[in-house]
Amino acid sequence: MAATSDTLDRYVVISTDTHAGADVGDYKQYLPARLHDEFDSWATAYVSPFDDLIIATADRNWDHDLRIAEMDADGVAAEVLLPNTVPPFFPTSPNITISLPRTRDELEQRWAGVQAHNRWQIDFCSLAPDRRRGLIQIFPNDIELALEEIRWGAEHSCFGGVLIPPVSPGDPQVAPLFHTRYEPIWALCTELDLTVVQHAGAGSPEMPMDQPASNAVLVTEMALWAQRTLGHLILAGVFERYPTLRFVPTEQGTLWVPPQLAMLDAMVPTMKSEAHNRTYGMFGGSSVDALTMTPSEYAQRNCYLASELAPFDSTMIDFMGADHIMWGSDYPHEEGFAPESKLAIRWALHDRSEDDCRMILSDNAARLYRFDLEALAPVAAEIGPTVAEVHTPLEDTGYHAPAAFGYRPFEGGLALQRRAPERS
Repeated sequence: MAATSDTLDRYVVISTDTHAGADVGDYKQYLPARLHDEFDSWATAYVSPFDDLIIATADRNWDHDLRIAEMDADGVAAEVLLPNTVPPFFPTSPNITISLPRTRDELEQRWAGVQAHNRWQIDFCSLAPDRRRGLIQIFPNDIELALEEIRWGAEHSCFGGVLIPPVSPGDPQVAPLFHTRYEPIWALCTELDLTVVQHAGAGSPEMPMDQPASNAVLVTEMALWAQRTLGHLILAGVFERYPTLRFVPTEQGTLWVPPQLAMLDAMVPTMKSEAHNRTYGMFGGSSVDALTMTPSEYAQRNCYLASELAPFDSTMIDFMGADHIMWGSDYPHEEGFAPESKLAIRWALHDRSEDDCRMILSDNAARLYRFDLEALAPVAAEIGPTVAEVHTPLEDTGYHAPAAFGYRPFEGGLALQRRAPERS
C-alpha cells in the first residue's frame, strides 16, 4: 500500500510563494479582439524595466518543462503562483505591477490585462493540475468588476484564492482597505471559501519617480504599505464579522507582526467607549466598539503568514502556531531559495517537530489553497526531502549571504547564475 502524505518518510513541500506569468506576446490570445491593435502598439513599444524578464532566465516564468524539472530538483512538489511578468498595458516603471490604475481609461486597459493573466493561469495550471494553484488577481478600483472576476475564478479548480493588492496611503483614486466599500469582497470570499492573499509591494501614487532616491525609497518601503493591511482589517472589524475569512500576507517576513499587534493590543482597549478614556476614546468609533477579541487573537485566528523562513522565524511559529505558518521559495527570484530549498528548509526547521514541519511545508497550504495532498504524495515520494534530512542541522557551509538575504548560509537564488551586468 502506498504511503499517504502524513506517513511518507519524506515531506510534501508546497511553496506558497512562487512567481509566474506569460511571455508578453503570449497574452494577446487572452485579450478581447477589440484590444488587439492597441496591444500590438503597446507591446511593440514596451521595454521591461526588469532584466530578468528579458534575458535567458525569463523563461522560468512560463516554460512548463523547465519549471517542473527545477521544482523536482529543488524538492518542491507544488506551488502557488503569484504574478511576475508584465500583464498587457502595464506601465514601465520599477513599481510596474504594484501601482494601481489612475484613470478609468487606464483601469479599462489594465483590467483587461489582469483578466488575460488570470485566463493564462488556467492553461498553465492545466499542464500540472495537481502541482499548481493560481490566484484570482483583481484590482480594488471597481468592486463590481472584482466580484464578477472572483465568481468567475471560483468556477475553476485551478484557483486557490484571491490576490488583492495593497492600497498606498493617500491614493486619490482608491479607498484604503478598511473602507466599507470592500464589504462585498470579504463577504464573497467567505461565502466561496477563498483565501485572501496580499503580496508585498506598493508605492505611493504621489511619490516623484524622477529623484535620485526614488527607486531606493520605493524598494525599502514597498513591504510597509502591505503590512498596514493587517491592522486595517482588524480595526475595521472585518475579522469580527467574518470569523472564517483567511488572510495571507505573503513575502513580507514575519517579524513585523508582533510590534504591530503589541501596539494594537495596547491601544484598542483604551479606544473603546466603555473605557471612558479622554484621549484615545475619541479615536475609537463603532467598529472598535464592536470588537470582541484582542487584535492578537484575530491575527492568530484569521491570519496565515507565507514567507521564506529563517531560524529567527521560530518565535513567530510559536506565537501564531505552526498551523498558521507556510513556507515559500520565491522561485524564480534571485533573492529566493531555489535551487537550495532543501538546505533552506533544514536551516529554518530542523529543530521543529515532524508535525510542525508537515503543517508548515504542506498541510496548511493544502487547506488554504485547495491542493490534494494524496495526489501530491507520489510526487513527494520521488523528489521530496526526507524527514531525516530535514531534521539534520545544517553544518557550517563557510558561506554567508548578505544581510538582505537573511545572512543565509547558502546562495539560494543567487545560484541561479543571474548577475546584473557591470555598470560603467
